[in-house]
Amino acid sequence: MTVMMKSILYVTSSIFGDQGKSSFLSQELVDKLCKQNPGAEIIRRHLEPESIPYLDANSFTAFISAADSRTAEQEKVIEFSDELINEWRASDCVVIGLPMYNLNVPSSFKSYIDHIARVGQTFKYTENGPVGLLADRQVYVVTARGGRYLGTPRDTQTPYVQHMLGLLGIASIKFFHAEGLNMGEEPARQAIAEVRRQIADELKLLQA
Repeated sequence: MTVMMKSILYVTSSIFGDQGKSSFLSQELVDKLCKQNPGAEIIRRHLEPESIPYLDANSFTAFISAADSRTAEQEKVIEFSDELINEWRASDCVVIGLPMYNLNVPSSFKSYIDHIARVGQTFKYTENGPVGLLADRQVYVVTARGGRYLGTPRDTQTPYVQHMLGLLGIASIKFFHAEGLNMGEEPARQAIAEVRRQIADELKLLQA
């Protein structure tokens, strides 16, 4: 059955902006999804380090405090977090461009997760453990890595994204890994070609 998407949240976190490999590969995916879903709204969020504050005592306290006990500064923290969360609630598909820096996700992406993983908003604790509060939707993660880490203990990104989005209730996650991008011109070319092939195969499935 053809999958129709009315709203796509597009999140990138490359320090090189649109020039980053994770950015241009994920943009290609978004462009192709838009061709299959004419009129789909794109909600764009680029995670510049200065735009996503680090979790600190003030913001953590804001997240766990009752609304009537928050300071004005804490209310601003909540407003920003609500804005990020509402972008997820408004979307029925999410595309994430995710580079690897020093064997991990970018610091801006970690801060982003810290702002959307909120008790009572996107997950809750129960006697059987945490339960996600976001409705499941398709999430595509396009990674760009200088070396080859998939299937090794050094691949910290894949389990982190799966665990954190799973906490929020997201189970439909598909990864496209572009690896070996710093291992020579030919390996990089092959890696990018392989990701493009995988994306093409996925899009065919959506139209089947």
